[in-house]
Amino acid sequence: MSLSPARVFAALNAVRPPDQAFPVMDKAVVIGGSIAGMLAARVLSDHAESVVVIDRDDLHTTGGRPGVPQGTQLHALLPGGFLQLEQLFPGFREHALSQGAIEAPPAARRNYLDGRPKVVVPDDADSLAGSRPLLESLIRQQVLRLPNVKTVTARTTGLVFDGPVTTGVRCDVGGSTGVEHADLVVDAMGRSSRLSDWLAETGWERPPLRRMTVNLNYATALFRRHEANPEHAVVMALHSPTRSVDVAGAAFFAIEDGRWMAMMAGYGENRPGRTAEDFVRRLREQFPPEFAVVADSELLGDVQTYRHADSRRRDFPALTRLPARLVSVGDAVASFNPVYGQGITAAVLHAACLARYLRSGPDLDLPARHFFALQKVVVDAAWSISTSADLALPHVNGPYPRGYRFSSWVSRQIVAATVTDVVTARRFNEVVSMRKHPSSLAAPKVILDALRANRRAH
Repeated sequence: MSLSPARVFAALNAVRPPDQAFPVMDKAVVIGGSIAGMLAARVLSDHAESVVVIDRDDLHTTGGRPGVPQGTQLHALLPGGFLQLEQLFPGFREHALSQGAIEAPPAARRNYLDGRPKVVVPDDADSLAGSRPLLESLIRQQVLRLPNVKTVTARTTGLVFDGPVTTGVRCDVGGSTGVEHADLVVDAMGRSSRLSDWLAETGWERPPLRRMTVNLNYATALFRRHEANPEHAVVMALHSPTRSVDVAGAAFFAIEDGRWMAMMAGYGENRPGRTAEDFVRRLREQFPPEFAVVADSELLGDVQTYRHADSRRRDFPALTRLPARLVSVGDAVASFNPVYGQGITAAVLHAACLARYLRSGPDLDLPARHFFALQKVVVDAAWSISTSADLALPHVNGPYPRGYRFSSWVSRQIVAATVTDVVTARRFNEVVSMRKHPSSLAAPKVILDALRANRRAH
C-alpha cells in the first residue's frame, strides 16, 4: 500500500457516509448481529440493494443478547469510536442521551496511575457512558430502521462457493437447511468465529491464528446512583505491572437507570472481587476516594465474573489463496485484552475500512485484499497498544517483538509523563482512543517532551 500506516489510519478516521447511496451489489449477508456486524450492515446499506443480518438471537428484542456472554461486564466507548458513531448515525449522541446514556466530557473523566491522578486534557474529545446492552441496542435500533436491512433468526452452518467466489451461506432454520445467496458475505461471528473451519473444510487455507495469553479475570457489579449528573462519570485507576499488587486496576462508569457499574481486574491466579464483600472492601481500601463513594452505595444484584484467556488475531492478509466476495470484521479478526477498552472502537474502524473499500469501486470477483490491507492497519495499531502493555506483565512471556526493550522504555516514559504534562497526555489519549496511529508517539519530539516532563516532575 502506498500510504503509510499513520496516513491510512488518519484517512479511516476521516471517513464520512456518502451523501447518497451508490449500490455496487444486489445483496450482502452479514453473519452475526454483534456490534461489528451491525456496523458492517450500516455501511453495506449504502452499497447494496438489500442487506441480510443472520444471527441465532432475535435481533429485534431489547437489552442484552445470549450470544454476548461478556455483556454483563463494563464496556468502554472510546472517544474515537463515539466520533465515528456520530458520523454513521447523525444525531446518535442525542438519541443515546434520551435512552439513558451519560455524557462523559473530559472534565467528567478521571484517570489514576498508581494512585496518582493524571492531568485532565481540557480539549479532549467527548464520550458517552452506558452499559454494553444499551450501547449495542442503540446501534441495532439505528441499523434496523434502515429500509434495506432485514434480519433472519437462524444458525449459520457454512459457506457456499462457486469456484473461487463466495455466493452465499447455509442456514439452519427450525431444523431445515436453506441457502441465503449473497454478492458479499461478512463474517461477524466474534472470537469463536467458525469461518476458519469452513474455509479449511472446503479446501481453502486457514488464516494463521496468533495468540497472546493474558489470563485476565475481571468482575463487575452494579450500585445505586443518586446523582443525575455526577461530577465524575468515568473514573479509572490502573496499577503499573511492576507493582506487586493482586489487582491490575478498577473502574466505574455512570450508566443508565440511575446506576454505577464498577469493574475490578486481576491476572493469573489473582481473582479479586469474586464475592460482594471482597469487591466492596477492595473498592474502599485499594483505590482513590471516588471508589469508596461508589462502594458505600447500595449494591444491586450479584457480582458478575468473566475470564479472558488470551488476545488473538487471524491474519487474512497472509493467505496466498482467498475466496472472493468474503470479508471478516470485529472480534472475528482480532480481539484484545478488554482492560484497554478497544473492542467497540476497533469494530467501528473496521466498518470504516469496509466503507473505504466499497467506495474504491472494487472488482468483487477478486479477493478483497485491499479491504484486508486497510483493516490490518487498524488491527496492527490496536494489537501494538494492547500487547505492548501486556508484555510488561510479570506472567506474560512473549513473544517479544524486535526492539521491545527500547520501545518498552519509551512507553514507560510517555505513560509517566501523562500524569503531569497536558501535551503528552493529549498525544497519548489520541492514540489510546484510536484517533491517531501509535507511530505518532515514536516521534523524537514526543519522546523528548515526555522526558522533559518527567524531569520536571521529579
